[in-house]
This record gives sequence, C-alpha cells and structure tokens, in this order.
Amino acid sequence: MYYLYGSKPGVSRKLVATFDSEQQLLAYVRWATLSEDKGRSKFEQGSSLASYQGWSYASEPQTDEGASAVDHNPTPSML
Repeated sequence: MYYLYGSKPGVSRKLVATFDSEQQLLAYVRWATLSEDKGRSKFEQGSSLASYQGWSYASEPQTDEGASAVDHNPTPSML
C-alpha cells in the first residue's frame, strides 16, 4: 500500500489517501495538481489534497494516523 500525505506551512503533514500502487498514486497527484509555483502547489477542489500546498508519499506509514479514516484509491469520478 502507498500512503499520500498533504502538507502546508506550519502544520505537520497529514495522511490524506491510500493507494494500492505507486502508479495509481502518482496518476492521481498529476490529475489533482492544477499548478506549481515556488514550491507551492494548488490542487483541484474536492481532491484529497485540496486544502494543502504540497504532497509526499511513502510505501510505509509515516504518521500514527489510521489508513481506514481516509479515502482508498480515490479517483476524479469520486468528486
């Protein structure tokens, strides 16, 4: 499983979604990203990253948050 994290200045990163594959995760981030400027990103409203300015991912959990509390394999059609 792959874990997608959202980040913004002054706030710890937060688990926002999980994916079965790295390919799915990266495709979702490509779709959700509207623009990038000076290290800040703007994301599609309604996406798991909507309220964040950056993202990262890992193949192992990086926080104590429960994966069951976030969307699994979100897609644009879920909006």
